[in-house]
Amino acid sequence: MNCKNCNQPNCIKRGKRNGKQRYYCRDCCTSFQDLYSYKAYQTTTDTLIKSLLKESCGILSISRIIGISKNTVLSRMLKISHQIKVPYFNKLGCKFEVDELWSFIGSKNNVVWITYAIERETKNIIDFFVGRKTKDTIRPLIDKLVLLKPKNIYTDRLNIYPGLIPKEIHKVFRYCTNRIERKNLTLRTHIKRLSRRTICFSRNKVYLTAHLRIYFWG
Repeated sequence: MNCKNCNQPNCIKRGKRNGKQRYYCRDCCTSFQDLYSYKAYQTTTDTLIKSLLKESCGILSISRIIGISKNTVLSRMLKISHQIKVPYFNKLGCKFEVDELWSFIGSKNNVVWITYAIERETKNIIDFFVGRKTKDTIRPLIDKLVLLKPKNIYTDRLNIYPGLIPKEIHKVFRYCTNRIERKNLTLRTHIKRLSRRTICFSRNKVYLTAHLRIYFWG
């Protein structure tokens, strides 16, 4: 019997649970059983959750499709997002676009903003944050872009940006944010909690942030 965690053959039998044989791995010190009846324990569950989150499926929809509880889907989503590392972008002299996308947290009376930046040529997501649209919240994102010595940073006409982006690289004109505006449409299409005119929205900021991390970099 190979270990389901480390795939090493150094496993021994260790009792039974509900009539099913349990095994213990001497290498990684984990216990497991050969077959699980609950689908959440299957090795393909996390991969399936990631795929469904990217294809406009809500939490309850994923719960029904896979056959696991909604609380398990939420906990797995958080676990998956914590394992994702933000890609290290170190290319200098690029062009970036920055824009904001609104959504709701808890109720439709509580508007929250998703501000993020993309590299213009590759359309890679550099970073994002979820919160209020203020100078203090946007500054860390802009500072990260400025450290990359960009050729230009393109934004809309939001009056916060001129105080954060150096004038010589800040560009604001018609159609300058076409790429990121198109990305906004893609996000609203692929992420159920961002769709307009729907009852679907995030109940907590933590889950919205986790979902975006999985979509952007998962």
